[in-house]
Amino acid sequence: MKKISLTLLSLVFLVGFLAACAGESSGDGGDSESGDPITLYSPETPDLTKELAAKYEELYGQTVNVQYAGTNVLVNQMMAEKGSPKADVWYGGGGILPFESAVDKGIITSYIPESAEDWEVVENGIKMKHQDGYYVGTELFVLGFSYNTELVSEEEAPKTWEDLLDPKWEGKIQFPNPAASGTATLMVLSYMMQHGEEEGWEYFQALADQANSIPDSGSAPTKGVAMGEAHIAIGFDFMAYEHQTKGETVDFVVPDKTPILVNPASLVEGGPNPEGGKKFMDFMLSEEAQQILANWQHIPINPEVESQTPLNIDSLKENAVDLDIDWVNENYDRIRNEWKNKIN
Repeated sequence: MKKISLTLLSLVFLVGFLAACAGESSGDGGDSESGDPITLYSPETPDLTKELAAKYEELYGQTVNVQYAGTNVLVNQMMAEKGSPKADVWYGGGGILPFESAVDKGIITSYIPESAEDWEVVENGIKMKHQDGYYVGTELFVLGFSYNTELVSEEEAPKTWEDLLDPKWEGKIQFPNPAASGTATLMVLSYMMQHGEEEGWEYFQALADQANSIPDSGSAPTKGVAMGEAHIAIGFDFMAYEHQTKGETVDFVVPDKTPILVNPASLVEGGPNPEGGKKFMDFMLSEEAQQILANWQHIPINPEVESQTPLNIDSLKENAVDLDIDWVNENYDRIRNEWKNKIN
């Protein structure tokens, strides 16, 4: 009897232990959602993403591990990890173009936070989310002109893309290299959609002749303006306003017609913590996260959060160019490659 009792007692402990292990590793999202860490891949400013992660951890008590790298590096990494994904959420990439091309790569999956379910796919010429839910916008980026306010007055600053070809700007402009920068590729594709490729190539040869530098980095031209190395730079709005908040003599012009894009977040296909990933995407549209984005001079997409720059969704409606995303996807790589051969 003593031996039988000990055997039964051992079985009870064994069953209890196995049940506890099953509970810890269950895929029902319960413990995973509240306990397992979330892994965030992002090419956005590391200090910004770390601040977002810290706020999420403060609110929900769940660790967020941020991995920073350039957009192309992260996309290639997600492609390499398809068999065993390491990330749960991908946030940011200079707008929607990398996310659009990622849809067919099988590295992201469909999820739209409840707060964005009623959004139109396209509002006022701006694509707010993917039509099949593969990404959702978290903020707005505007492609335009930075200028050094000590070298250029507000009145004489260029107001249209054609103004950049004025002879007075010869040798005083910087813009990113479209063969390397997604920001500049967007500039080229947008102009060609409006004016055709032949006129587009003529325009960009003339623009290149105006430039004193065409760096690979999307943010380098705006930095050049802040340092007085250029009078005018092409880049995104937040780049200029970040320098401005540091006390540097930089301001920004929204051209008459220009690309205005959401910068998205997306759920990674097969990520280790999908419930945590969804919760983090919900958080990205919350007032807490949107306020952080606004404090970094990004244009918030949540109407309850006030922009910290002169730009907001309502003020930009008339400037937005309606981008043909299918055409962009079809021609993105070709145009980048042709730039190397056509522009001297």
